[in-house]
Amino acid sequence: MAETHLKAPSAAANRPLSPHLTVFRPIITMVMSIVHRITGIGLYVGMIFLAWWLIAAASGPAAFDTVNAFFGSWFGRFILFGFTWALIHHMLGGIRHLVMDAGYGFDLKTADRLAWASIIGSAGLTLLLWIIGYAAR
Repeated sequence: MAETHLKAPSAAANRPLSPHLTVFRPIITMVMSIVHRITGIGLYVGMIFLAWWLIAAASGPAAFDTVNAFFGSWFGRFILFGFTWALIHHMLGGIRHLVMDAGYGFDLKTADRLAWASIIGSAGLTLLLWIIGYAAR
């Protein structure tokens, strides 16, 4: 006698597919959520550059001069500027989430304002920090 193995249809096969980003019109809170994740990745990469700089400082003058020459180039400064912006933006996004964790800012108007404050504040603070840095040189 032959055995028959019948499988019940999976629940996943009967459900509709979830819409993707191409279906939704981007709103500021969605964009900030995506950018928060991207800046987190950028901070991870930036920490590799920071470790490179610290290891070079401990390795001697030749290694340190090489790293300083890299960070002194236009490309190195571009990386440092991006790292600065990612750090400030991620920090402000974290503060925004802390406010929401405390139970505030869930109405649409306040959520949108906090998201805009995060992007405008991160750009402004990054520029201010770099202006102060160049002025102090």
